[in-house]
Amino acid sequence: MLAFVFDPKKHDWLQRAFCRRIVFFAGARVRIVASPGFDPKRTSIIISNHVNLFDPFVLYCAIPQFTRGWELESHFKIPIYGLLMKRFGNVPVPDVRRPSDLKRMWRLTKDAIDGGMSLIVFPEGKRTRDGRVGEFELGAFRLAQQLNIPLVPVSIVGSFQHHATGNWMFWPAEITVHLHDTIDLSNLRKEHVPALRDRVHGLISKPVDAALDVMENQKEASTEEPATN
Repeated sequence: MLAFVFDPKKHDWLQRAFCRRIVFFAGARVRIVASPGFDPKRTSIIISNHVNLFDPFVLYCAIPQFTRGWELESHFKIPIYGLLMKRFGNVPVPDVRRPSDLKRMWRLTKDAIDGGMSLIVFPEGKRTRDGRVGEFELGAFRLAQQLNIPLVPVSIVGSFQHHATGNWMFWPAEITVHLHDTIDLSNLRKEHVPALRDRVHGLISKPVDAALDVMENQKEASTEEPATN
């Protein structure tokens, strides 16, 4: 509702405070780990794994830039919510990918970036059901290459332990957001886009998988029966 009352860009601090309270009352703490090569001054496309409905709030708390996101166009037709997202500044992504609709989305993306707005994209296209990072679609990477927009891979770690999609339970947890090095695409050729996608997927997956492996090993250890003499 803040987007209706205040100019989103002028009152970004207020929206960040609101997001922090949402995350806090949901029982989570957010910790930020920024790589030395992360450049907060460069407007970028933020590529993140997608865990649950709290991801946008977590990322908004963690990323030290004015950020918005890609949002399915059909969401803009939802009463009240759609008006909020339009006022908030999210970029509509067409549900049906006709060439004319894609061109409009790319134009809106370029306008947002040129206006100093970094955009959050979840290239999996859906929330994880097992905590692992799913396959990435190529769309965001192709767009970034064609428009020469830097990428920032981001790993959300611990969010699955806090709240898994499909489960109504919330567990107190620390969510760590890894802001990886900003990737410059100035010299990237279009035939190298799939390799870029795979590289980014690996960067994002590494800390996510490491945390899940630790959790699974702890569960296995706790269920092992003690040895008898």
